[in-house]
Order: sequence, then C-alpha cells, then structure tokens
Amino acid sequence: MTTVNALSEIAALMGDPARASMLSLLMDGRAHTASDLAHNAGITAQTASGHLSRMVEANLLAARAQGRNRFYRLASSEVAHAIESLMALAGTRATPASMSAAWRRDPDLRFCRTCYDHLAGQVGIAVTDSLTRQGHLEPKGPRDWQLTQSGEQFCDRLGVDLDTARQASSRHFARQCLDWSERRPHISGALGAAIADTFFRRGWAERLRRSRTVRLTDSGRRALGSHFGATV
Repeated sequence: MTTVNALSEIAALMGDPARASMLSLLMDGRAHTASDLAHNAGITAQTASGHLSRMVEANLLAARAQGRNRFYRLASSEVAHAIESLMALAGTRATPASMSAAWRRDPDLRFCRTCYDHLAGQVGIAVTDSLTRQGHLEPKGPRDWQLTQSGEQFCDRLGVDLDTARQASSRHFARQCLDWSERRPHISGALGAAIADTFFRRGWAERLRRSRTVRLTDSGRRALGSHFGATV
C-alpha cells in the first residue's frame, strides 16, 4: 500500500517546474542527454544533474551511459500515464498555469503527439473512437480495453504486431490513458505502442526531432480514412 509520505515525495518531485519540464520532454518516448533536458528546462547542467539523480532514485527515470554521455528516459509506461493524467487535470483549471508552455499553446501538439510510445491527441482519439465504434475494442474494467475477435482480425490486416505486444508481460496489453487535450481516453499499453509503430513503419506518421509532435503524412490521412473511417 502506498504511504502518504511516499505519495508526497513523488508529487513533490514531479511538481517542481524544472523537473516537470524535463518529464514533459521525455514524454516523446525517446532517451535524452542531461544537456538536452537542462536546455529544455532552462537550467544549468549542474542543477539538472541534481534533479535527474533524484528522479532516477525515485524510479521516475531510467539512465544509461553511452560513451561520454548519460541518457535518460521515463522508467515505465506507468510514469507516462501519470504525467498525461496530470496534464489533463491541469487543463481543467479555470486559469491554467504557464500559458506559454508549448504543450498548451501548440496546435500541432494537440493534433498528434506521442504519449510515451503511443499516439495521442486528435489522431490518437480518432483511432480509439474508430476501433470502439466498429466493435474492435471494448472497455474492460475502469482502466483497460479488450481487443475483440474482429479487432484481432483488423489488426492482422493492418500489420499490427500483436504477438510481440502480447509478449510484453511487464506492462498492460491495452490501457485507457486519459488524453490531456481531448479529455477522453486513448489506447496505451503494448497494443497502443504496436499501433503507433505501425503508423511509423508504414510511413503514415513521422516523428519530429526534439519534440513530442507527430506529423501525419498524406498517406497517413488517407489511411485514417480508408482503414479507420475517420477524418481529422
């Protein structure tokens, strides 16, 4: 059972503006160097090093050394889920804080972005809505989805690697992740990651450098209409 002190410590770590900025950048699902994270947070490398060490100790981040650099990434999909939920909660405030923050003012970020390793924003919600509307995906309890038989057939036709997704025993298969900009759940977990991988692999979507923003290509827009019956 989570103690009050443990909850308070995690909340304090995530609540610091500099650490929140670094966590937000790491929501792109990629590993970043300490210097990249320091630059994004607007702090010195020495200050960033202290913040990063504390977040690694708290299991919010994982670190690995490569050559002379040390790379950091979110420790798990559960950390990403918590950050996305906090973003959604922050967006309900009457007077949102930090209106200059990119994740609030960037329409491209709201249109399509990575939420750790799956798609979010309008495109992520369009995919989720399509799968539920066609009976391929059904709610399973308060926090998960269940892929139906027709959903398995649909994913097979699309080229989604379900076998690998099911072998990821360390994480949920199909999780409901509250989308901070759309205020509704999109697909996360191993299935969400496999769907996103299909979009990138087939050239339907492209990651933008140093950003969570994802660009939907022309073929991706056509695929969204032909395969999912959705327009965005």
